Amino acid sequence: MSLAVWFRVIRIKFLLSSIIAVSLGLTLSYWQRQEIDVIHAAVTVGGVIALHASVDLLNDFWDYKRGIDALTKKTKFSGGTGVLPEGLLRPSRVYWAGVISLVLGSAAGVYFVISYGWVIAAILGFAVLSIYFYSTKIVDSGLGEVFVGTKGTMIVLGTVYIQTQTVLFQDVAAGVIIGTLSAFVLYITSFPDHDADKEKGRRTLVIVLGKKRAASLFWAFPIIVYLVILGGSLFGMFSLFCLITFAAMPLVIMTGLRLKQTLDDSDRFVSIMRSALLFSRTTGVLFITGFLIQIIYFLND
Repeated sequence: MSLAVWFRVIRIKFLLSSIIAVSLGLTLSYWQRQEIDVIHAAVTVGGVIALHASVDLLNDFWDYKRGIDALTKKTKFSGGTGVLPEGLLRPSRVYWAGVISLVLGSAAGVYFVISYGWVIAAILGFAVLSIYFYSTKIVDSGLGEVFVGTKGTMIVLGTVYIQTQTVLFQDVAAGVIIGTLSAFVLYITSFPDHDADKEKGRRTLVIVLGKKRAASLFWAFPIIVYLVILGGSLFGMFSLFCLITFAAMPLVIMTGLRLKQTLDDSDRFVSIMRSALLFSRTTGVLFITGFLIQIIYFLND
């Protein structure tokens, strides 16, 4: 089977969120301690990628088994990957690939549990349980965005703790930024799947609120992100260079202003999802870049 099909079912474009979270954790660690354990960094990246892949693989499997994929209109950003409905892979292969990815990611976590104890054990326990039950219990309870936001935060905190054996308040604040950006993408991409998800018993935040009220909540995500960045930068928790993230603000403003006009037009809504994804990734990369500029500045000072 083509490797491209497996990349498709793993949803490579969404995998970047976890890579950004790990990168931020490593950047924060170097910013605080001026050193990085390269081996531990590599194991962390590999473990996080495996765990993220597990979420997407198991989600695709359960969406197919529950018949959700048969009701959604597939786009580049929503409606599932289409791999199983198109018969490109057997459902059992996707399920076991998800389980194996979960085991591999957990193995990396166990290595750090042995090395660093209960903090990593708590993060790993949350990750394993929530990943396995994400597509059934968690999403059905309306907690999908909470899980994704917490996952992003935990990746940052776990990465920092592995490198420094401490977690500072600014690490938590930075994790909240990344987690909120990830939850924002899930939130926006759940709009087109509203009807199919609702029919099959899912309770996404968009379903709980209804499309029109959910559209008004759009602004809460960027407001939280920018308030934390602004406060953290002005009060010394982050580098002042992190304020370059405000360069992405026009993108989210334009997206928000067009959101309600496209709610019932799935073809036009694709551009909304594309812009939201671009805003999330751009803001995350700019946030990391702010710290890197500070690091380079001190190295050359």
